[in-house]
Order: sequence, then structure tokens, then C-alpha cells
Amino acid sequence: MPIDVDVALGAQLEPVEFSWTSNDVQLYQLALGAGSDPMDSGELRYLTDDTPQVLPTFSSVAATFHMTEPPKVNYPGIDIELSKVLHGSEAVTVSGPLPASGTASAVTRFTDIWDKGKAAVLVNETTVTDPAGTVLWTTRRSIFARDEGGFGGERGPSTSTDSPSRAPDIEIDIPVLPQQALLYRMCGDRNPLHSDPGFAAAAGFPRPILHGLCTYGMVCKALVDTVLDADATRVNTYGARFAGVVFPGETIRANVWRDGARYVGVVTVPARDNVTVLSGLELIPL
Repeated sequence: MPIDVDVALGAQLEPVEFSWTSNDVQLYQLALGAGSDPMDSGELRYLTDDTPQVLPTFSSVAATFHMTEPPKVNYPGIDIELSKVLHGSEAVTVSGPLPASGTASAVTRFTDIWDKGKAAVLVNETTVTDPAGTVLWTTRRSIFARDEGGFGGERGPSTSTDSPSRAPDIEIDIPVLPQQALLYRMCGDRNPLHSDPGFAAAAGFPRPILHGLCTYGMVCKALVDTVLDADATRVNTYGARFAGVVFPGETIRANVWRDGARYVGVVTVPARDNVTVLSGLELIPL
């Protein structure tokens, strides 16, 4: 089904009601590598019963955490095969420390749809509020849909960002476990691209790849641990663009620069000629 831009951009999706518990938060943060040193008090902040501190990237899984079916890309004016979809970017702004448990409502709308020729880029924004109507967080996400372009829409702005020309102020090596994708899929993303070798091969990959949102979350945790003294409550905004794939078992490297009050960076895989996997990395502390 071709993308109907007029329908998609004119639609606001029905509110999604969801709840989460401290167990969900702890499982999510374990799936990002929390607890690698169980004697480290900084690591244990993420895994305290009932009151773990919550990384802002939990926002990317909170509403879908208990899903056990592969996701569908089926919205008003949009119906795309899952195998054609790749995550383009993700960013979150939080209004304050995220609660370790709660109930909330998420409202999503598509803000932009760009025609890149052979592909389409769909951008949506989700606002999440608690039962009192207080905004907890706002996410902005783009997805890249292969073979869905050519519908005559606007191409949209360039997303390329050059890193500073000087050496990084901080370098962080982050090991990815061989089973990292299998752990992360317990957080609600059962896309077989991350667990089924046959499905991954059909999508053009030699083996299952790590969820982009897992890479995104692992890097956020590494930044919080390194530049914010493992205090997730100090994050205001965090985001990145997905520029390449990570395979479980690799080690990724975050190259980070201080830019005034914020941190910017790029994430590469040193063992694959420093191929970029996250670009446009940005963390803005409170």
C-alpha cells in the first residue's frame, strides 16, 4: 500500500494507555548491561528493588514492554512490511526523573514524511502524560522505509552532521554481549531481525543485528556513568541517529566532545574500520 501523506499527516493516533513496574525498569537496564560489576554502587543504582533510578531511554520501550508479537507498521495512510523498516533516529526530552513505576497515556502523531527517492522517512512525535495530565516525556522518532519512496513528496532536510575536527574529549568502549539482542528482545521488541538468522538473511544481513534502540540505550548509560556520575536524573535530553548496524559480540566506541553545556558525539565499531553506527549523538544535562 503506497503511503498516503495527506491521511498520515492529518491523523493523530488513539491514546495508548500503559503501565510499568520497577521489575520492568530493572530488566530493561539489565538488557543494556547494568550490573556488570555487582559490587559497584553506581551499577546498583539501576537495579534497586522498587526504586531503581530510570534511564531516560526507558521511554523508548515503556509503552510496548509487554508485547510478545513482532511490531507492525500499520497506521492511517501507512502500511509497510516490517522487513523494509529500519529505525532512523530517536530522541527524548524528560520533564523530570522518570518514575520507577506508574501508569501513563501516550499520544502519537506523524509530523513529517520525506520522500528520499527509493525510500521514505517517517517522523513521529509522542507525548506521554501521567493520570494527572503532567507530561512525563516527549519522544521524537524517525523510521526509514526501504522501497517506499517515489510518491512525489518533499525530500526533507539533510541529516548529516560533522564531528568536531579535534580529538574527542572522551572515548568510551562499550562491549556488546553475544546474547545482548536476545536479552533486549525481552523488553518488548520481538522483531525477528534481531533473533532469527533466516529472517536476518532475507533482510540482507549475514546474521541477526542488535536493536538500534539497544545501542542507543547502552550509549546513554555509558554517558551517564562517565560524565554524570551515574546519575540518570541529571539528563534532560538525549538523542541520536542510527547510521549503521551493530552485531552482538562486538565492542562499540563512543567518541564524545564537550560543546558548552551539552555533549555531542559519534559511535563507531573499531573492529570494522570504525564504521559509524550512531551519529548526531547529543546529551543535554539539566
